[in-house]
Amino acid sequence: MSMLTPPGMGGKYRVTGAAYPRMSRKRSRPRIVLAILGSVLALALVGYGAMQLIDVFRGDGPKRNTAAGAKDCPTTPPKGAAKGGPTAASNTSATASAAAKPAVVLPPPGEITVNVYNATPRAGLAKAVGDELAKRGFVIGHVGNAPADFDKKVPGTGILLGSPATDKAAFSVLGTQLAGTTQQTDTREGADIDLILGDAFKELSTKEDADKALAVLANPLPAPAKC
Repeated sequence: MSMLTPPGMGGKYRVTGAAYPRMSRKRSRPRIVLAILGSVLALALVGYGAMQLIDVFRGDGPKRNTAAGAKDCPTTPPKGAAKGGPTAASNTSATASAAAKPAVVLPPPGEITVNVYNATPRAGLAKAVGDELAKRGFVIGHVGNAPADFDKKVPGTGILLGSPATDKAAFSVLGTQLAGTTQQTDTREGADIDLILGDAFKELSTKEDADKALAVLANPLPAPAKC
């Protein structure tokens, strides 16, 4: 018996020479595979978490949340986008909603009586302006020099003077005929409006510009949606 063989051991456990029998258990391949997969998964989770932190510090997170929370906001379609797509459909819906909104009812010029007064040193100004307003459909009342309270005392374009009970829309309609006027009221009881021409007055707005301003009054643009 070899000196390396413990007492009582023989046969196949007999040790000869310098070699020892392997007493450790063989490693299981499934456990090794599972361990590798677990390591890969752990690394993937760590990498994903790091990317999320980077997005937060860059400010991408709030942007994404804002984009996700925005609904029904108008957007500009990209160039080359096909007609009839989602953006076109939303724009069509918004246009239909705006068209369905009832227009503002304005009194026609034929229902507005205007007294034209000249508060400037220019002779014949009140008559010329009154004649032009009559061509545009307004009813012309008194025409002449401005009362003493206003004569040579109106530095601006003009003053629209009427009763506190006068329809505000009538002031607006007359105001489309010349820019820069101010509105005042007095103690009169009638619905007529005085147009007192001031030193800054040069001429009435062109009929084309006045008609455009009237169209805007009758069909105001809808307020932009809040996103």
